[in-house]
Amino acid sequence: MTASEPSEQAKKAIVFPGMGPSSFAEVGRFLTLDPFARKRLAEADEALGYSVFDQLRDSEDDYSEAPQIAFLVNSMASADRAEEEHGLVPDLCVGPSFGQKAAAAYVGSLPFPEVVRLTAELARCEHAYFEEEYHDAVTHTFVRTPQEKLTEILGELGGRGEWFDYSGYLDDGFFMVSLREKELDGFKQSISKAGGYSMYTMVPAVHAPAFAELRRRAAEEILPRYEILDPKLPVVTDQDGSLVTTADALRTMLLDTFDLPIHWPKVVDALKAAGVSTMYITGPDNLFHRLDRTKSNFEVVTVGPGKRQRPPRKR
Repeated sequence: MTASEPSEQAKKAIVFPGMGPSSFAEVGRFLTLDPFARKRLAEADEALGYSVFDQLRDSEDDYSEAPQIAFLVNSMASADRAEEEHGLVPDLCVGPSFGQKAAAAYVGSLPFPEVVRLTAELARCEHAYFEEEYHDAVTHTFVRTPQEKLTEILGELGGRGEWFDYSGYLDDGFFMVSLREKELDGFKQSISKAGGYSMYTMVPAVHAPAFAELRRRAAEEILPRYEILDPKLPVVTDQDGSLVTTADALRTMLLDTFDLPIHWPKVVDALKAAGVSTMYITGPDNLFHRLDRTKSNFEVVTVGPGKRQRPPRKR
């Protein structure tokens, strides 16, 4: 089922952004001062049995367990603010990449404390997987690179027997590609020669078809411990723009994030076809509200922590 039926009445969508790198100073300030964040943080602490703030302060990894929980807390707090101060009542929900977790809580498929525990367990599962397999895999994000040029670059890489996977299609000329870390410098040079611009690199990699084993571990060892319910609000998947209305479909969406690339243009097409005209992006977002495809198709309202720009840190 796809979100393809046009609507005569303009609709609103809530979007929980994917996770980006951030400093303790900016995240910690929001957790400390924002009343919505403080409330959600207390729930997270109770669910986990430890202080997320203390763990976050000591963390040196942008994507370890505590930063993931903090990002989830801030995303949900931003949605709380959007409802109370903006009167948001969305018709559809989207959660690209890590945003799927906040989306699952928002639509009622899992209570927020359960999503907190699930996020922590999945973070540990991912860490163990990448310690054992694909420990040298990275995901590189870059922009202004024509598809035909990228095809040539990747063809040369594959011709030498090197592994790569598409991990994300974000906009025209805007991609995420996973590859071995030893190939990264040469890949960045090729992108630059093609007129592209390298943005940041994630370590370990994400959303790659090669990570089927990580998906299996999550499916067999973690998700069975959680009772996922039908979403109270339809969710548009970030992989192909299909519409999720059942517990089984939502479970599949959560697993697809491990080994399928995100495809933002298909999300945009689905939202347009469903009659969405206004998009509320709730959470610490430095990417999705800036994409040309987003800005040209929707009125965009961002609700979340301040977005002071800085070069992202490598995991």
